[in-house]
Amino acid sequence: MKWRSLVRPLLVLALSGPALPAEETRDFAREMARPAPAWVRDAVIYEVFPRQFSATGDFSGVTAKLDELKALGVDVLWLMPIHPVGKLKAKGRLGSPYAVQDYYAVNPDYGTKEDFRALVAAAHARGLKVIIDLVANHTAWDSVMMRNPAFYRRDAAGNVLPPHPEWADVAGLDYTNPETRRYMGAMLEYWLREFHLDGFRCDVAGEVPTGFWEEVRPALEKIRPGLLMLAEASQPDLLVHAFDADYAWPMLATLNRVLMQGAPASELAKTWAADERAKFPRGALHLRMSDNHDEPRAIARFGWPAALAASALMFTLDGVPLLYNGMEVGDTSESGDPALFERVPIFWQPKQRGHFRETYTFLAALRHAHAAFRSDDVEWLANSAPQNVVSFVRRDAAEEFAVVINFSNRPQAAEVTVADAAQFAPVPRPGQRADSVPAGVGRVALGAFEWRIYRRAK
Repeated sequence: MKWRSLVRPLLVLALSGPALPAEETRDFAREMARPAPAWVRDAVIYEVFPRQFSATGDFSGVTAKLDELKALGVDVLWLMPIHPVGKLKAKGRLGSPYAVQDYYAVNPDYGTKEDFRALVAAAHARGLKVIIDLVANHTAWDSVMMRNPAFYRRDAAGNVLPPHPEWADVAGLDYTNPETRRYMGAMLEYWLREFHLDGFRCDVAGEVPTGFWEEVRPALEKIRPGLLMLAEASQPDLLVHAFDADYAWPMLATLNRVLMQGAPASELAKTWAADERAKFPRGALHLRMSDNHDEPRAIARFGWPAALAASALMFTLDGVPLLYNGMEVGDTSESGDPALFERVPIFWQPKQRGHFRETYTFLAALRHAHAAFRSDDVEWLANSAPQNVVSFVRRDAAEEFAVVINFSNRPQAAEVTVADAAQFAPVPRPGQRADSVPAGVGRVALGAFEWRIYRRAK
């Protein structure tokens, strides 16, 4: 969501919302996830904060960079909330975009509805999909919905309540009221019908009843068949009928522990097995990220080389990778609290970071060119340096790729256990000659935070 960025990775389960008693013993790993459209599984998603993204801070500023984003390898634009921001009880000078004043309007600072239509049309003309952030759990205190207090959670005296005491700038919606459900469902249909959107990223989706999402999904499908519903949650029941993908919060939390607290790199494989495969429906799709608007920038948390190593993991694992605006240039402008409530533009010309764009373009192209990276087939490989090194294989019927990443700030040699190790050839990265890295994956010598990808044809 927003202002909890510094503590979020430690609160993954709490933020997903309380499980219903009937769900406590339900074995989701025995169920099938809702099948996501092929275009979603194949996608690279790019999150845009319009206020910060360009010098103009509006829809036109995003439209002007569409060709650049297409060249980067982006498939889906996710626009953070585009609605007017509430003023009553607002945080900071500008307020949080997650405090929505009117779901049926656009933020006048961003432009007009026609400007937004032009952005969507221009994106579609380039083969890009567009989704918007949908904040269904709460509104601003001066929302137009306040004309009917019955839409909101209230105490015994009838006073409207925030969803949580510390979320003082927003008021919680009451989904036990059928009128609230009808209003919000109709609003979702409006944005699909009138603006030809390709789906929604749903803020704190786990705090809205799963039943609501399951009720509205069929109606949304009738308007936009094969749309994307992305849940900001790590909650298995959401992926059975309602959502196509959720957030890989447990993996991000583990990544932070590995790179910031010295936890063993082997914890990443354990998280994948214990917190994803063992708890989620089969075929579940997760958003892979090292950076987003809730976190301090990855480059600030991890440092330059480690930030790219983290992205190499997120782009080569199963799931859908996320780029947060500015990552491709190594931007260090602040994100999360308090930057969510202020104007902190991306700095697009940082020194000595040209290789960031090259790296992300390479990783996106690799995913697009090889179906092995878009499947859910992951085999973690044992290696002799599990404290620092992760190794795994991605494969399909035609080829397989071995990925080896050193998550330490020291050179590290490792023996990797993989069949036909000598048959793997290194995949050259930008600026790297094909013969500059020895073939074979059996024994790998890596520099600090170095990562390599090897390919073997079957």
